[in-house]
Amino acid sequence: MAQHNDIGKWGEEMAAEYLRKKGYTIRDTNWRCGHRDIDIVALDENLQTVVFVEVKTRSANFVQRPEEAVNREKIRNIGLAANAYVKMFRITKELRFDIITVVGNGNNDETPVIEHWENAFNPMLVY
Repeated sequence: MAQHNDIGKWGEEMAAEYLRKKGYTIRDTNWRCGHRDIDIVALDENLQTVVFVEVKTRSANFVQRPEEAVNREKIRNIGLAANAYVKMFRITKELRFDIITVVGNGNNDETPVIEHWENAFNPMLVY
């Protein structure tokens, strides 16, 4: 696997662990609908809201901050995948779209820098 894929997988694992520590319940990771995917689908700590999480991982944030990589097209694709997820699992709870950024190199001796933006975007606003 390419190094950027390894770092991305590591970042998603760190983000899922971060959410678990905050009391979230992870429903799915890397859920796919065709070529679209959702990194993490979780229930919030109150079990009232389904949270679709886009994880962006970088080994350093010098060139572009990780959250800046969530552009209009990515938001649209997340929205379409989330719509399919909601229909498939007949979700009736509130929905939320978050971004988690993880900055680090994936070494076990390093603590990653994790930032969490709740309600980071609304995919209905990109249409």
